[in-house]
Amino acid sequence: MTTVGEALVHLLESYDVDTVFGIPGVHTIELYRGLASSTIRHITPRHEQGAGFMADGYARATGKPGVAFVITGPGITNTITAMGQARADSIPMLIISGVNQRDSLGKGMGFLHELPNQRAMLQTVAMFSHRIEQPDELPIVLARAFALFASRRPGPVHIEIPLDVMALPLEDAQRLSSDAPIPHASPETMAELTRQCLAAEHPVILIGGGAKAAAVELRTLAEKLDAPVVATTNARGTMHAHPLLVPASPSLKAVRQLLSESDLVIAIGTEMGPTDYDMYGDGGFPQLKRFVRIDIDAGQLDRWPAFMPIEASARETVEELAAALPERRNAQSGEGRAKRTRDAAWAEVGPRTQGQVRFLDTLRDTLPSSLIVGDSTQAIYAGNMYYDHDRVGGWFNAATGFGALGFGPPAAIGAALGKPETTTICIVGDGGFQFVLGELGAAVDENVPMIFIVWNNQGYQEIERAMVEVDIDPVGVRPSAPDYLKIADAYGVPAVRLADIDQLPAALLKAKASNKPYLIEIDEKLVG
Repeated sequence: MTTVGEALVHLLESYDVDTVFGIPGVHTIELYRGLASSTIRHITPRHEQGAGFMADGYARATGKPGVAFVITGPGITNTITAMGQARADSIPMLIISGVNQRDSLGKGMGFLHELPNQRAMLQTVAMFSHRIEQPDELPIVLARAFALFASRRPGPVHIEIPLDVMALPLEDAQRLSSDAPIPHASPETMAELTRQCLAAEHPVILIGGGAKAAAVELRTLAEKLDAPVVATTNARGTMHAHPLLVPASPSLKAVRQLLSESDLVIAIGTEMGPTDYDMYGDGGFPQLKRFVRIDIDAGQLDRWPAFMPIEASARETVEELAAALPERRNAQSGEGRAKRTRDAAWAEVGPRTQGQVRFLDTLRDTLPSSLIVGDSTQAIYAGNMYYDHDRVGGWFNAATGFGALGFGPPAAIGAALGKPETTTICIVGDGGFQFVLGELGAAVDENVPMIFIVWNNQGYQEIERAMVEVDIDPVGVRPSAPDYLKIADAYGVPAVRLADIDQLPAALLKAKASNKPYLIEIDEKLVG
């Protein structure tokens, strides 16, 4: 007899799932039946929030949905923070949880891990939440989840399986085919968009995380349009070092000036959120002339109206538009506008941020094409303001959007597991690391080849600065930190504390050569 738990494992294999993150508990034991004999590896974090963040990092690195098994009650509530981050950043994540037996739900009888209405709680953060009431629902709901990941704006999906359903028989469960259509622009829309592009003299392209899949096509489009390309945080690494690229935040005055002077702005795969476009909350983002939005999510298009809202796949639309445009081999005004903007933005961020960006440049240039995964800390804030990474999708962090502290280390572990052939670097502050210190153990268990860089500023220095700037006496911003070298040693992780920033390249190369978890601590005063 094949149980629902075993069928779940077989079905996940059919969807090319090769990794599951989770902490087994009495409410998920049946989900693990058959896992050991499958092709799916199981990674055990130290906290369910870590399971969610690992699934997130794995998904960002591989492009495949990250999957986690968690128990009902505290397991799923611990995971909600990670789901919130995935929702904000459009990351495909499948959370499969237990729930108490069907005849007990909603009755408040005091069962272990009981919640008043677990699914109702999850519906507020998941793209959808479904309870398996009968075994034969399982293939259907999995098909729905993976269809969403492939054809619409992705995000976290929650499936809960009651204890009394997990062990029920489910024979011959097969993956169901999906005919979910991917939205595409009509011929009339593409013809009009082409006309607008041909009429524009000073076009600009804005790109978000949704444009990463169109990186190759985007370069062709930008060159044909002779258009500067402004990359938001989740699009960094796209068009690295290209003369048309502006790797700076649209919250900067220099970038806003570029946009205000443009006669056509095409925004591709970006939600136009304030943590990218109005980070300082000054309301100074300009009114855009002939604003075009290309996004796979109609809801996003409704939230920021445009002159031409186009609900469509970024890659397909960019490829079609580029093919329709003539070459502009002799045009140079776009490169000049991009350079003036880069130079002005670099001057605008100031010496302190410039020093932190040079630190990031050292990471990139010493270990090219790495994944750099960040927590909310100073160097990451600086990079989000101005930094050009050399790998598409290789720069990501939780310092925009939902902004979950403690994201970096587990997400980096998930990314490194998904891309073991690639160097993964995690940048985390001394404060944020204390949220998830235990995940060092997960990295050791799996012998993950990655580098933890602890940016030590003795507390929550950015919050302290913000308090001082508005004349608030700083309170609660100096939590004491452990000796990170001793913590690393306790886990068997080699570690070094730099005495001079010039030691960084050699330390990075040594860490990479170790081919296992390695920790480097840097006092932020060394960077300036």
